[in-house]
Amino acid sequence: VERELQDALGSPREQVRAFAPDLVGLVAPDHYNGFFNELMPPFCIGTRTRSVGDYLSPEGELNVDGEAALGLAEHLMDEDFDVAVSRRMQVDHGFAQALQLLWGGLGTPPVLPIFLNAVAQPGIPRMRRCQALGEAIGRFLDAQPRRTLLIGSGGLSHEPPVPTLAHPDAAVRERITRRNEPTPAEREIKTHRVMAAGKALAAGTSSIKPLNPAWDRRWMDALASGGAALDALCALSEDSIEHEAGLSAHESKSWLVARSALPTDRPLTCSLSHYQAIPEYIAGFGVMLLKHPH
Repeated sequence: VERELQDALGSPREQVRAFAPDLVGLVAPDHYNGFFNELMPPFCIGTRTRSVGDYLSPEGELNVDGEAALGLAEHLMDEDFDVAVSRRMQVDHGFAQALQLLWGGLGTPPVLPIFLNAVAQPGIPRMRRCQALGEAIGRFLDAQPRRTLLIGSGGLSHEPPVPTLAHPDAAVRERITRRNEPTPAEREIKTHRVMAAGKALAAGTSSIKPLNPAWDRRWMDALASGGAALDALCALSEDSIEHEAGLSAHESKSWLVARSALPTDRPLTCSLSHYQAIPEYIAGFGVMLLKHPH
C-alpha cells in the first residue's frame, strides 16, 4: 500500500517543482492541536505559523509570507468575509504533510496558510461558503504578480477516532475545548490509539464507519469537471457528508476552497489523478493536479 502511494506521489513532486511556484496558498484543517472549542473560527489566516510535528510530520515554523497573509485578510474583509487572523497560528499534519510530501519538509517557497475548521459543528463552513471563499481568494491572487500553487490538503471519506463534545467523558470534552500543548507521552498514546483503529478497520473488526471510494471519486471528478458537476457537489448537505463519508470528510472542503480559486465554470487540465482507499490510514487518499488553462 505504501509503495503504491509513494509511486503515485512522485509525479506531483516533479510537476510542482517544474512549475516552481513563487507562492503556495495552503488550505488545510487542524485536529485539536492548534484550534480548540474555546474559540473555533470557521476560517483563519496565519501571519506566522508553527507545525507541532505529529504523525511523523515535521515540526517547526512554516515559511509564511506574513505580508501576503495580511493582504489576503484585508481583501477578504473588504469582500464581506469575516475571517480570523492569527499572529501565532499552530497547526498539525493537516498542513505539514502536504509540504513534506512535495518538498521533503518545511523548506518551501513562501506559504499563505489558511485554516478551515473541519471538526467542530456548528462552525464548520458550508459548501457554498467554501466555494465563495475560494473565488474571493482567487480574485486576490489574480492581482499578485507571482506564480501561485494552491493546495487543498485534507482527507476524503474517513471517520477516525477524533472526539466531539458529545463524548461521555468530561476529561475528553475538556481536552478538545481548552487550548493546551500535549506532552510527548500524550501525543504518543494518541498516535498508537489511531494506529490501532486503522489496523482494526483494515482487518474488518472495527465499528468505525468504512471508507466510501465512490463518494471520494465523485468528489474528485466534480472538482476536475467544474460547471454543473461542481454546483451539484456544493448542494450536498452537512448531514449527507457525515452520513455517507464520515465525520471527518468535512476536511475535503479544503480541496473545494483551493479549486474554487481557479475558474469554476469549466474543466481544468488534469495532469494527475490518483486514488487509493487506505483503511490502514483510516482515509480515502487522493491526489490530483489541476492546471489553469492559461
